[in-house]
Amino acid sequence: MLTSLMHLSVPRQRQHGASGIKLLLIILVTMLVTIGLTFFIIRTYIFPSPLTPVTLNAQEEQKLDQKLTQLGWQVEPSRQVSQSPNSREPSNRGHNNAELTPQAYREFDADRQVTFSEKEVNSMIGRNPDFAQRVAIDFSDNLASATLLISIPKDFPLMAGEILRVNTGLDIHLDTNGRPVVALVGVSLMGVPIPNAWLGNMKNVNLVSEFGDRGFWNTFADGVDNIQIRDGELSIKLRK
Repeated sequence: MLTSLMHLSVPRQRQHGASGIKLLLIILVTMLVTIGLTFFIIRTYIFPSPLTPVTLNAQEEQKLDQKLTQLGWQVEPSRQVSQSPNSREPSNRGHNNAELTPQAYREFDADRQVTFSEKEVNSMIGRNPDFAQRVAIDFSDNLASATLLISIPKDFPLMAGEILRVNTGLDIHLDTNGRPVVALVGVSLMGVPIPNAWLGNMKNVNLVSEFGDRGFWNTFADGVDNIQIRDGELSIKLRK
């Protein structure tokens, strides 16, 4: 009888030992996951690194400049300096003559529609040194999202001088009447969504209809014939 009890106690001791090892492994895994998540939150939201500006190659840059010129924007020409064999001064006479060449005014329907890729929009932002490493745009179906790194004033009582990561989204599409709809989807600070009440109850409110009786939104809506945001692309067609 005593011998049988001794044989029964051995497996129980082994079982308790195995359970202890499993518990220890679970605790270790939980600690590692917690440390990893804490590091990710601190690195991404509390002390975020500057955003990487988007750059285009020469062909993409030329294509973007053509689109901006089509919209009437003055684009800085690329500085291509050619050396004359008998002079050290740069030769740019041809370029100046091209700028001063008179042209007859014409309007074409194809010129009213311009499509920008997500990469092109971010490269335009990257041309401004104040926003190059602080703003990034993302395009998905009917949604334009922005990531912003905002500097907290040094006289602010909390996190003075630190960088705050802000994410926001705008729903942009046409309504049943062909009128542009621009609505705030939401805003999050450091990954935490801001309540609608703190945003003045402006979430999912059409800014064009709310403030479209005058000013910017009314002018914007009247001048847009069609606007579409697809995955990685923004397409705009202007009215006549």
